[in-house]
Amino acid sequence: MKINSARFRGSCREYESCPDSWLPEFAFVGRSNVGKSSLINLLVDQKGLAKTSGVPGKTKLINFFEVNEAWSLVDLPGYGYAKVSRDQQAEFNIHVSAYLTRRENLKHVFLLVDSRLEPLDSDLAFVHWLDQCEVPFSIVFTKADKSSKDTVVNHSQLFLMRMEEYKISSTRTFSCSAKTKQGRGQLLEFIDSQLPKKSKKTTRVSLNWMNKR
Repeated sequence: MKINSARFRGSCREYESCPDSWLPEFAFVGRSNVGKSSLINLLVDQKGLAKTSGVPGKTKLINFFEVNEAWSLVDLPGYGYAKVSRDQQAEFNIHVSAYLTRRENLKHVFLLVDSRLEPLDSDLAFVHWLDQCEVPFSIVFTKADKSSKDTVVNHSQLFLMRMEEYKISSTRTFSCSAKTKQGRGQLLEFIDSQLPKKSKKTTRVSLNWMNKR
């Protein structure tokens, strides 16, 4: 997939304020400081589209970006940041949970996991919740350039083994790096495979109409 355009469409704090849209949506979520904003900027090939910060918990809103006028990328608030109050965590749970389970045009969720770390209970709990809610998701192991290849593979395998404890095994995985651009092509290819395709019949009708003019 070639990215021809990407623009910020809007933000909301509450699920009820999410903008109406007919476009297929692909949501990105993960622990604070997992590299979510950097990965989003890599995918759309724009450095400053999603705001990055060295301070965990920067993203506090549900952010919508329109890509190629064909699909929406949704940046969800990070979870697991210790300095976030219980009230803020509760707010995250309510509105993000509502978005993930009630948004009709949500096609897929990408759960970002830091490949430098051994499996964290909070990530595994989130995976389990997505599975229980029957929300389609994939695992994206981020920051693959920050550790050796063996470490990334080992931590990825450990995470998948821990998932089996929850009886979750059939999950697509990606290994990515915003710095080296590793995984960008695979993610975009997968997203493209999930988009509705224009039928050849529709294309022929359009061409015939143009030829008659």
